[in-house]
Amino acid sequence: MGTTVAPARARAFSVRLRAWYRTHGRDLPWRDTRDPYRILVSEAMLQQTQVSRVLSFYAPFLERFPTLADLAAAPPRRVREAWEGLGYYARARNLHRLARRVARNGAGAALPARPEELRKLPGVGAYTAGAIASFAYERRAATVDTNVARVLARAFAPRLNPKRARDLKRLWELAESVLPRTGKAAWAHNQALMELGALVCTARVKHCGRCPVATLCRSSELQNP
Repeated sequence: MGTTVAPARARAFSVRLRAWYRTHGRDLPWRDTRDPYRILVSEAMLQQTQVSRVLSFYAPFLERFPTLADLAAAPPRRVREAWEGLGYYARARNLHRLARRVARNGAGAALPARPEELRKLPGVGAYTAGAIASFAYERRAATVDTNVARVLARAFAPRLNPKRARDLKRLWELAESVLPRTGKAAWAHNQALMELGALVCTARVKHCGRCPVATLCRSSELQNP
């Protein structure tokens, strides 16, 4: 059985969320670009790593490898050196493998725009594929990371457990159902969902008093019937 949200509720949720984001969203360098390669690097670095730490590595890495072609041409040792201190080194190896795979297509080769094509590349899962499609190409694509799964479960389906595979699948369906109609609006919607999970609806504390969608949240309704 699928998991969806009534259209009127979904629209209200996204509109309020995006309005909040315009005022409260953090100014992060990967939000100021639509370059697919730069988005890819940020997403690789942000996996299991805090934003504050990634900020120390993002710009220096891009200075050493400004383009996907530069990364593809680099020897593995140089890539490892640029990643040194960030941890989870399989990310760097996969990023390098991906760059070399794409570079085989010749000069000017670029990352694909469709999530299903992106998922064929080394180290690219469902979330990263959705993030590149949405944040680089402004495609209408869902992006469900840990923060987003938590927010959606609390807001619309409190009985779902994001750590359970079958429930996570339903949360992806739910994420699709609340996406706004255009890719440009989906860009802001997806960024806002992640930001809400990072700053307000956190794993440790639900700051419902300053949540822009509290009146649409099922968890809030259950707590305050």
